[in-house]
Amino acid sequence: MSSVPFDDERNGLSERPPWLEQPRHRIIMAVDVEGSTARTDTVKARLRRTLYELFEKSLRAAGITPDLHDALIDRGDGILALVHPVDQVPKTRLLDTVVPVLSSELTKHNRHIEHTMRIRIVLHAGEVLYDPRGCFGEAIDLSIRLLDAPATKKHLRQTMEPFVLVVSDDIYRTVIRHGYLGIHNDAFAPLTHAHIAGRRHQGWLYTPNQNAINNLQPLLLCSPELQAGPARSA
Repeated sequence: MSSVPFDDERNGLSERPPWLEQPRHRIIMAVDVEGSTARTDTVKARLRRTLYELFEKSLRAAGITPDLHDALIDRGDGILALVHPVDQVPKTRLLDTVVPVLSSELTKHNRHIEHTMRIRIVLHAGEVLYDPRGCFGEAIDLSIRLLDAPATKKHLRQTMEPFVLVVSDDIYRTVIRHGYLGIHNDAFAPLTHAHIAGRRHQGWLYTPNQNAINNLQPLLLCSPELQAGPARSA
């Protein structure tokens, strides 16, 4: 019998690279600046500098030092952070400290500057693969799809807050719904989704204002997936 697994033969791989055998669990947080493509390059430069300053300050406030996360990954008008799964950084820490601090810092920043900044934030967790060029994997794909989902962007346009937060269904089910101290589980609603590998993944938006939920309903009801009913696993 050949020692090469069937899936490698099918994909034309004679050997499995070592990194393919070693997925690593990470808490995934990404942020993206609203409307950055409409800004001039000089304004973008200032916003990028400010975004990094505020994001890093928020991580430090939660005790998430550089040794507890991968090097921050630049996304042009956003940042991708991969936090290590250690006892010092439970997932609750990002929800009860990082997000509130980041919101507060954004609010203070926007009071005293002409070019205000509002952001979308996503929180997920899952397995991440690494190769010599960087990181990749389905968990990252899902995070970015939820971050860029139409309903997520629409909610930011309709809120007065400086940010919108979307979390994956995994984060909602395993953390938020349990109502840990500092986390308002009743302020999240399943108002967005993303498709990965032919499957529909629910996202939960932080919507403390009930009017925001009502305004989003027409967009969601137009979704063919929702009209067809919940997706079923194969």
